[in-house]
Amino acid sequence: MTDLGVAVVVEDDEDVRHLVEAVLSQAGFDVHGAASGREGVEVVRSQKASVVTLDIGLNDIDGFEVLRRIRQFSDAYVVMLTARADELDTLTALHTGADDFMTKPFRPRELRARVAAMMRRPRLEFAEGTSPAPGAAPSAGLVLPQDSVFRHNGLVLNPHTRSVTLDGTPTSLTRSEFDLLHALLKAAGAVRTKIDLVRVVRGEYYGADAYISESDERAVEVHIGNLRRKLREDPLQPRWLQTVRGVGYRLAPAVD
Repeated sequence: MTDLGVAVVVEDDEDVRHLVEAVLSQAGFDVHGAASGREGVEVVRSQKASVVTLDIGLNDIDGFEVLRRIRQFSDAYVVMLTARADELDTLTALHTGADDFMTKPFRPRELRARVAAMMRRPRLEFAEGTSPAPGAAPSAGLVLPQDSVFRHNGLVLNPHTRSVTLDGTPTSLTRSEFDLLHALLKAAGAVRTKIDLVRVVRGEYYGADAYISESDERAVEVHIGNLRRKLREDPLQPRWLQTVRGVGYRLAPAVD
């Protein structure tokens, strides 16, 4: 196994599968391919994949169902690939637990850059009682300063261990959800625009001059919606996340 770990390419088009395998192999992954959804689930499970590229339009079960099954046992980064420029596909993928999405035909360099940006961020623990993902926790000898942990209205976020607790109970978030929550806590009540938050989710791949589409901003809305659901946010009296209509989001005021 390479230092980057295992990548699994789930794609029924042989030419596309070989292209993606070549891109990820050149990036330094130990790459395995699967030509169907059911095979892909088993390969991800048996190989303990770190990254998965997943075609939506597979010939047995669709990519959304494959992703749902993968998320039952794995916190691998998942990039969904689709031949349809349909916003509904994008939103469904993010709701189901994808980390990113790309429309075919895609540029191999862009795929490699997006995967590299994801891998530079540690993953969260998959579920309570499982082992932390590689790089998710600090070394045993590391002493964290007190102000490195964010506390707000019963929510505690530790950026070093990438852990979140809500009223003392661990809360499992995806990478994107964690990064958005972290960004809003760091802003300390200042408004973060949707464009700002797109860059938070995408990492340094989206520089200051990069074009950001309505679909990118809509993806942030989906992530924020998922985050609110996991935090059991009251939409009428939010404890953590407030919408600034037409602009973005900010942290709700502190409550005694």
